Amino acid sequence: MRRRVTNQHGMTLAEVLVAIAIIGVGLAALAAAIPIAGYGIQEGSQLSTATFLANARLEQVKNATWTATPAELDNLGVSSGDAAPQYSATTTFPDENPIAAPYTAYTRTVRVTDCSAGGGCAGITDANLRQVTVTVTYRPLTGVGQSPATKSATVTMLIAKR
Repeated sequence: MRRRVTNQHGMTLAEVLVAIAIIGVGLAALAAAIPIAGYGIQEGSQLSTATFLANARLEQVKNATWTATPAELDNLGVSSGDAAPQYSATTTFPDENPIAAPYTAYTRTVRVTDCSAGGGCAGITDANLRQVTVTVTYRPLTGVGQSPATKSATVTMLIAKR
């Protein structure tokens, strides 16, 4: 005995073509978004590296000697204007343009402000404080190459005389 199959349902050619078109548009949008996602990952990586480099230099500055006794010993220095900090005509933390390999795409500057002069540092006026600002600058990548503009990561800390 043979059974006859009736009332079969399937997809027509038109339905298949519409489904392929919808899937194709979705895949095209996804393919266009991949470079944008890659740019975001690269930008995040560059900013993280710049912040790491700034914090690393800030730790070195923080460990520099600046004491009142035995005799005033100052390996921290003070910046005059937009210059690297100096003490007794010796540059204590020179500008790095560029930083040593593998960070040659970054530049780093250290500026030390004496908090006893002028308006002080962030509203604090004290001869036993100095404000240290470390700035790391880089040129970010864009979707079409490297940007002509620069971006930077800046960290600041108040350091007290020991």
